[in-house]
Amino acid sequence: MAMTVASCCNAPDTAQSARDAVLENIAARKSVRSYTSEPVSDADVETLLRAAMAAPSARNLQPWEFIVLNDRDTLDALAAKLRHAKMLQGAPLAIVVCAETTMTNREGEVVENIFWEQDASAATENLLLAAEALGLGAVWTSASDPERSAIIKEALGIKGTVKPLCVVPIGHPAGETAPKDKWKPEKIHWNRW
Repeated sequence: MAMTVASCCNAPDTAQSARDAVLENIAARKSVRSYTSEPVSDADVETLLRAAMAAPSARNLQPWEFIVLNDRDTLDALAAKLRHAKMLQGAPLAIVVCAETTMTNREGEVVENIFWEQDASAATENLLLAAEALGLGAVWTSASDPERSAIIKEALGIKGTVKPLCVVPIGHPAGETAPKDKWKPEKIHWNRW
């Protein structure tokens, strides 16, 4: 079999390049709280949501639901009510990550989905990493506690057993934000505590 240029040892290792790109993206991810007024394109919104929905979930239930906010009045109203999400006022976009908190078990009974927060968290992390890869800024603001959850559910008309986990303001960064070095070897335990 003839060797092609792409298979030659001098050609770039695409697997290595892909691995490096993923790890660099993870290391570069940061919380961005200040945005320009430039809107986020519909194509980028779809990319963000596709990345979020590629997350793992318990029993592959995929309980997540997403509310895309680009209405200025809605963003500003939530910024006024959510004390830890004031940056919504300057964001052109936010995605509220929610999840169904019940599920039907094998016996056909509707029971609590005890993993909804983990599933929605995995989707949120994918969303944040996709934002970084697209050159967008984003920040995770919590919304699962009773106070913030009630505000969001009322403001956005969320009904039934769906609960919000977080609100993620997203936009084109206004200025530079450096990632934090969070490497702490003292947090690592091998084989036992």
